[in-house]
Order: sequence, then structure tokens, then C-alpha cells
Amino acid sequence: MKLLALAVLFAVVYSPAEALWPQPRHIQSGSSTLRLAPGFEIAVVGHGVPGDLLAAVGRAKKQLFADNLQRLVVGRGAEDKAAFDGAKFLQRLTLTLEKDAKYTSLTSEAQKALGERDEAYSLVLPADGSGATITANSTLGLFRGLTTFSQLWYEYENTVYTVDAPVTIQDAPAYPYRGLMLDTARNFFPVSDLKRTLDAMSLVKINQFHWHIVDSQSFPLEIPGFTDLAQKGAYSPSQVYSLDDVREIVSYAGARGIDVMVEIDTPGHTAVIAEAHPDYIACSQASPWATYANGQYILGDAAEPPAGQLRFADSTVTSYIADLFTAVTKMFPSTLFSTGGDELNLKCYDIDEPTQATLNASGSTLEQALDVFTQKTHKALEDQGKTPVVWEEMVLDHNVTLSKDTPVLVWISSANVKAVVEKGFKVIHSASDYFYLDCGGGGWVGDYPAGNSWCDPFKTWQRSYSFDPNANLTAEESQLILGGQNLLWAEQSGPENLDSIVWPRAAASAELFWTGPGGNISTALPRLHDVSYRLRQRGVKSISLQPEYCALRNGACDLTA
Repeated sequence: MKLLALAVLFAVVYSPAEALWPQPRHIQSGSSTLRLAPGFEIAVVGHGVPGDLLAAVGRAKKQLFADNLQRLVVGRGAEDKAAFDGAKFLQRLTLTLEKDAKYTSLTSEAQKALGERDEAYSLVLPADGSGATITANSTLGLFRGLTTFSQLWYEYENTVYTVDAPVTIQDAPAYPYRGLMLDTARNFFPVSDLKRTLDAMSLVKINQFHWHIVDSQSFPLEIPGFTDLAQKGAYSPSQVYSLDDVREIVSYAGARGIDVMVEIDTPGHTAVIAEAHPDYIACSQASPWATYANGQYILGDAAEPPAGQLRFADSTVTSYIADLFTAVTKMFPSTLFSTGGDELNLKCYDIDEPTQATLNASGSTLEQALDVFTQKTHKALEDQGKTPVVWEEMVLDHNVTLSKDTPVLVWISSANVKAVVEKGFKVIHSASDYFYLDCGGGGWVGDYPAGNSWCDPFKTWQRSYSFDPNANLTAEESQLILGGQNLLWAEQSGPENLDSIVWPRAAASAELFWTGPGGNISTALPRLHDVSYRLRQRGVKSISLQPEYCALRNGACDLTA
């Protein structure tokens, strides 16, 4: 894997550049003060510069003068004034592709297959005011460097300045997949919330938006040829993502270096399809739901109402889902498409007469029928150039045929990663014991006052940050790790608390999978304070990690201080 191989070349050096998140893989910085000139310009050298890169340059220039982030020190930069009053001005930043490299659009590069995305860049910021430079072999690399550059600067009394010059950076991600998953089916999030989240993701170099867009509770996606699903399955006509909405989100994400992987979870998590096609769903609205819903409800399990899952043994249902998948591929240019496959409730099929009749007539077992369903629906995706992605149960719990190119989302426990890679599959770390942002919020099931969050306790940023992606793996098995992500299941989240649940915690996995494991929590904390404050300046309601007293006094609130 090209990007993973760069880990050998880049030694992580933590430096006084406290503003940067994720920490570059190799950085050298000084302690000189440098000001941005009032007429500061960003130039992009070469022919055929794509419009989305020029737009990114325009946004970055605006942010440099509009962030108005004061340094997180006592006095918020007042003591810097004497230094920057006499400091030299930086007049220009130049972005240049390496020799023989050619510009293509930022969006198209962000949407490439995982192993083909080139995000490496070099950044040089001299202390003497001579021009700063960012060089890369790709438009995407230039964009990542521009993002880093934008984090170096603070403001005090209308002066934009850095205290870290000179800066020299050679950077590239440790892992190709650095994601954030958001569930928009339990509760609906308007397009504006998704766009704000994408902006925050881009700031910390998260490159994959895993969009769990539909589930048993609602079907808010309008799909050409299958519009009855949203018409009958959305919470309301105003809580639907139209084709134009999807185009807008995919375009907005791509222009910020982010690919959008949609998830249509099957054959479980599909109860809502019964609103349009009742004959396709087994155990629809069966009661008690705790017995028949996906992932039989036992204290500590993640099941939830309503009951209902696809009658996948029925060839008509299989063909319908294959056609549905094909239609959805036209809406999302990503090479990745998650088909789910988690939490099947087998008891449901034991009592479902149509399923049992189909199995008896064909002489097949339920597992054999599941294999046929998986192969046919995955082939529909592969015929469209897509790579199916599945949850871990499809590898560990079921005997289905999967390509070894199928990435596997390991969610039940990080301890299950070993079993998945031993079968030769690639892994995207998504473990609930490290990365679930909804854990620790208390139980939401009605008439159960003793209930707690099934995945207690709350997952702090330190918990995610301390994760070792290669724990208990051999060197060869470690090569199967694609990266990882934080995840937000939205049973208790909506537009009103999205920012505060996600940020800045999701930045922890962003650095873990960009910089690599082994980061120091004590040195990371002041940088995470910084990115959280910067997010607030950009309109994201990122929460405080400590009292501001602590944020302004690095280390003062450590237990041993």
C-alpha cells in the first residue's frame, strides 16, 4: 500500500507548532514571529488549475483573515505584540505541482479508490518573509498542505501572525481511510448540518464520509425509480434527501477532499421498506420487538425497534435490492458502497412462513440463501465498478462468499479485528469500545428506567486517541488495516446536538489514522484545544475539553501538576 509505505520514510517529530491537527508526520519549526501581509496572496502555478482548487484557495485566504483565533495562552497573545510589531511580513504562498505531475480536479482525486489517493505534500515557511511554498504530486496533496498552512496563524489586534517560523513539513497519511460515520435515519439532519460537518472534517483531514443514510426507522433517500421508498418511508416530505441534495453534498464533500460512501444496510435494518413493499419484509412490526428486531434485545445488545428485515430467500426481493443498489450507484461516484450485513435476527426467519416455504421449496438453508443474496447484490455493485463494504458479521458469523477486496467494518469489539484479518480481509477500524460517539448517553428505550447505553462508558477523545490499530497483529496482518473512523448513531442525536457530540472528539481518530499510533496525550491536548477553538471560530459548536483556565495554561490541570 503506497501511503502505508511512507511510514518508513516519515518519522514523527512533535514540535512547538501547537496549532496543527493532525500533527504532520515530519515537521521542523522554530520560534520566530512572522506576520501575514495585509495584501497577502496565494498563487497556484501551472496550466489547467482546476476550479475546485482555486475555490479552496479563496476559502483559505478568507479564513486566514476571518478566523480571528487568538493564541491559547494567558493574555491570548498580548505578550506576542512586542514580537510581531517588528516582525517581517509574508507576502505570498505559492502552490506548485512537482515536475511532470498534472492537475486534475480536487473532487476527482478525493473520490479515487483508497490506494490511489495521493495526499502527500511538502510545506516550507521561511522566517525571513520570503515566499512560502507548498509542493505536491497531486491537487489533493496541495489541498492538504493548504489546510495545514491555514492552521499556523493567530490574530491579535488585527494582526495575523505565527510564532513558529521557520516551518518545514514533509507529510503524508499513515492510513488511506480516515472517516466519520453519521446515521441520518434515526433522526434527520438537514443538508446545512451535513455541510458544516464536512467543513469540520476537512479541517482535520478526514477524507471519508460514511453516510448511513437509511435504516429500519426511516428511509429519507429519494432514489430515481424507487421514489416510493422515501415517499412512504421518510418521517415527513421535508425530511428527505432529494437527488439534488445528494449531488450538493457529494460535490461539497469532494471540493473539501472528502469522498462519500453511502450505506444501504441489508438484509437487516430494512423494516421501513414494508411501508412500500410489505411482501418483501419478514416480521414486520412483530411484537415484542425485543425478540424479533435486528440484534435480539438483551441487556448490553444494540437492538432496537421496529422489527422487520428482508425476505432475502425470495429471488424477487434479491433482484429488487440488486436493482436498488444499481440505481444508488448512479448517485454516488465513490468506489466504496457499504451493504451492511449486521445484526440479522435469525429467530425472525424461523417463524416467517413465506421464508420457510421458499427454503423448503428450494431445498436451501437460510445461510445458503444469504450467500446467494450477497453474491447477487454485490455483483450488481461490482458491475458498476463499486467495491462492497460490509460489517464484521458477514465475515465472522455467516458463511457467505466475499471477495478478499471487501473492506470489513469491525464494530462489535476491537478484539474481533484479529479474526477478520486472519481470514485475509482488509479492516476499517470502527470498534464500539473505542470509536462510538453515542456511547455513555444513558438508555433511551422506553419504560426501562434502569437502562444504560448499551456501549457504556462514554468514549473520550483520549480513549480513541490511545487506540493501537495494529494491536495483536503480525506485520503482515497490519498491512490489511485501511484506517478507521469515529461513528455517531443518532438515536439520541439531532441537529440540536450534532456538533457537541462529534467535535472535537472525532478529531482524535483523524490524527490517529493520519499521523499513526503512539501519540502523546499530554502534548496532543493543547493542540486539540486549539483545533476546537478554531472550529468555533468557523461556526462549529465544538465543546470545551477543560475549563479555559486549563486551556490557557498547558499542563496546569494535569493530575500531577
